[in-house]
Amino acid sequence: MNPIIDTHTHIYLPELNESLENLVGRAREAGVTQMLLPAIDSETHQQLLQVADTYGYLPMMGLHPCSVKANFEAELSIIKNYLAQRSFIAVGEIGLDFYWDRTFEKEQYEAFHQQIALALEYNLPISIHSRNATPEAIDVVRQYPGLRGVFHCFSGSVEEAEAALATGFYLGIGGVVTFKNGGLDKVINAVGLDKVVLETDAPYLAPVPFRGKRNEPSYLTHVVAKLAELTGLPEATVAARTTENAQHLFNIKG
Repeated sequence: MNPIIDTHTHIYLPELNESLENLVGRAREAGVTQMLLPAIDSETHQQLLQVADTYGYLPMMGLHPCSVKANFEAELSIIKNYLAQRSFIAVGEIGLDFYWDRTFEKEQYEAFHQQIALALEYNLPISIHSRNATPEAIDVVRQYPGLRGVFHCFSGSVEEAEAALATGFYLGIGGVVTFKNGGLDKVINAVGLDKVVLETDAPYLAPVPFRGKRNEPSYLTHVVAKLAELTGLPEATVAARTTENAQHLFNIKG
């Protein structure tokens, strides 16, 4: 198997920390040579950076839309300080989430725009979370020519995929592509792999045959296998293309 990059994984969360050394070992055996670690909020920034520094993985910095509350300006101030102090691979994960609660919808938009401004200031891509808000997130991205990034955990329609790709963004594809009624088979058949990167979103959204269980980066081999099945390409080709895409988008040296 060619080297694989997990472009979105939360292996620093407590659900995975108990067996982190074993998890990293399994990932390496599966060919996962690099991981990108998106931020959530200030409660976990230290854990994120500690894991990134310990294993040589690449941290992002940002405020997750589900963590956008009345105090979001204070959270953004912390993010600005981090970005000024050290290097990050991207600003993320940021965006909009209208699945659980829209109480702070206005604040989510404001935080999204402010963090896009930071990404442009530091010439970084962004990782977008857009649960139940993909069209709205695409509308925001269209306002910023030259902005680059990925729609993390993309699970929209073919039309939404084409609209996202038209902005120059990539699609983050993970375990959902293996779900029987996930709908991503139609997306991949329509748009191919030219702008696809791999991700797990671990510990969430494990692929079949682990659906409903704790996800981990080594399971990306099942995502690669499904993409190979859908495209008719060898698994090695799927791994190589998606890794090249990730290296290009995030400016990762090969």
